[in-house]
Amino acid sequence: MLGCGSPQPAATTTSQSPSTPPPAETPPPKRERVTDRPGNPDGVVFIVEYHRIEKKEARWDRSVDRFKADLERLYRMGFRPVTLSQYLDDAMDLPPGASPVVFTWDDSDPTQFRLLDDGSIDPECGVGIWKAFAERHPDFPVRGNFYILPQALWGQPGLIDKKLAMMKDWGCEIGSHSWTHANLKKIPAEKVKEELARAQDFIQGKGFDCTSIALPYGISPQDPSLIKSFTYNGKTYTHRAALLVGANPAPSPKSPKLDPYRLPRIQSIEGDFGITYWLDKVEKGEVKPYVEP
Repeated sequence: MLGCGSPQPAATTTSQSPSTPPPAETPPPKRERVTDRPGNPDGVVFIVEYHRIEKKEARWDRSVDRFKADLERLYRMGFRPVTLSQYLDDAMDLPPGASPVVFTWDDSDPTQFRLLDDGSIDPECGVGIWKAFAERHPDFPVRGNFYILPQALWGQPGLIDKKLAMMKDWGCEIGSHSWTHANLKKIPAEKVKEELARAQDFIQGKGFDCTSIALPYGISPQDPSLIKSFTYNGKTYTHRAALLVGANPAPSPKSPKLDPYRLPRIQSIEGDFGITYWLDKVEKGEVKPYVEP
């Protein structure tokens, strides 16, 4: 029997086996190719522009039926949503064979995003239609850029914070469309600064980085440098990108021709230079979109 202070028995000497190497990391599952188009990282990028979703088609209104058809066609042709920041950073998380599409929504019209009395999303509004499509196609999520007018936020002022929280959870971005949708070229420089600063302060106050602007009417100020950077009331404001109103695909994020302060968009209209016009050109091989290798 061993007591306190009693000598301990000699330890038995055994040969030690080499340390076991850590298990190898399991590689991520291989993503299926979504089209048979060859990789083309130098191809053009679709930045599409929506305003209102209505029952009938009009100049600034996309009908419910045609918006649903847009989603179906984009998906079938291998397009997948990315944000403007992902495009500019050339960090688009796309499966092989996919092409990026940046959804942009101007004016924060009520038809874009409406909640019903029970808190659910109106299935006939733009976000509701897109959300239902994403539930059937999880690889086409509600991920886009909304360019808001702070004084007209989707027509439900009491639900602004709830809607913005939902958008943040989905990975959407909120950008500036100025404070009052002013024609920035027709107002003096100090008024331009006020329009842009108030919009940016509002968006940042809601917890979003306001890094881009959809220029009202697609028109720059008389001094275009104000879009990039300016000082107002002792605070410096910047944008990293500005969007125009039309009317063609944007350059690849790898292209030396990319001007982030004059990014073209494709309007959600029928006829020349609208979304159907450009998708037809892709299918005919007349336009070569960006394709993930």
